[in-house]
Amino acid sequence: MTECHQVAAIQMTSGADVRANIETAVGLIAQAAEQGASLVVLPENVAFLGADEADKLAVGEPPGDGWIQQRLSAAAADNGVWLIAGTIPLLVDETSRVAAACLVFDDNGDVRARYDKLHMFDVDVGGGETYGESRTLRPGSAPVVVDTPVARVGLAVCYDLRFPELFRGLVDAGAELFAVPAAFTVPTGAAHWELLLRARAVENLCHVVAADQVGNHPSERASFGDSMIVDPWGRVMARRATGSGVIMAPIDRHERAELRDRFPALRHRRELCQPRVEDQGMAYEPPRPSEAPSDE
Repeated sequence: MTECHQVAAIQMTSGADVRANIETAVGLIAQAAEQGASLVVLPENVAFLGADEADKLAVGEPPGDGWIQQRLSAAAADNGVWLIAGTIPLLVDETSRVAAACLVFDDNGDVRARYDKLHMFDVDVGGGETYGESRTLRPGSAPVVVDTPVARVGLAVCYDLRFPELFRGLVDAGAELFAVPAAFTVPTGAAHWELLLRARAVENLCHVVAADQVGNHPSERASFGDSMIVDPWGRVMARRATGSGVIMAPIDRHERAELRDRFPALRHRRELCQPRVEDQGMAYEPPRPSEAPSDE
C-alpha cells in the first residue's frame, strides 16, 4: 500500500522589490503544480531582502491583511497546492521589530498555521560578515506542526537547523516531514548546510524539504542555495545547487512508517538524568545561555 505525494522546494534570489519577488515565487509555484506537486515550500525572506535589515519594517503587514498574504493565498488556491510560504514580515506590538512568520496555506488559500522563527541569527561568520536579526525580528515563542494531506509537517526556519532539540520536539508532536525555508549564508552553507539537513532527517527518521535563497542580494550578502529534499535515511532525493528553480521528489508516508518500524530508534530513546561530571581536579563551569558560542 502506498500513499505518495510529490513535494517541491523553490529556490530563488529575493531582492528589494516585494512585488517582483512574489510574482517570481507565484510563477515557480505554478511550475511546481504543473509538475504534480501537492505541497510547495518557499524560501525564507521570500518577499523581501533589502539593502538594510531595518528596511523590512517598512514592508511588514498586519496578520491576515496585506498584498503579500493575499497574493500567496491566491497562488495556493489557484494551483490547488498546500503552500509553506517561506517567511514574510508580519507586524507585532513593537515598532522596531517584526515577526519572521512562516504561513501555511491550504489548497483553498486558507491559513492553516503560522510559525514565527524561534532562533535569531546573531552571529559573526568571519571575514567582516556579521548579522543581528534580533534587532529587527522578534523571535517566536513556540514550535508548530500542521497536518497536511502529504504528512504532518514540522516547521523550522534557517538558523533553527542548529538546534536539534527543536526538531526532536516536533517529532514528539507527530512530525513526519520537516519544512525548512532558509537564506543560509555562503560560508556556513558550504560548511554545514547539507550536513545539518541530513542529520535532522536521520536522527528523526523524517523527510526534510529545504528551500534556500541563492546568490547575491542588495545588502551585498550572498545566499548559499543548494535547496534539497532528503529522505529519512539521509539520502538526497533532489537538489538544486545554483540558480532559481523548482526541485521535486515523491514522499511516501507508508514507506516512512515502515522504516520507523524496521529501525525503531525513536522508540529506543531513554529518559536521561543530568550527566555526572567526574571530578578530575579541574573546575568546570558551563557557559550561560547568553555566552554559548554561536557559529552560524
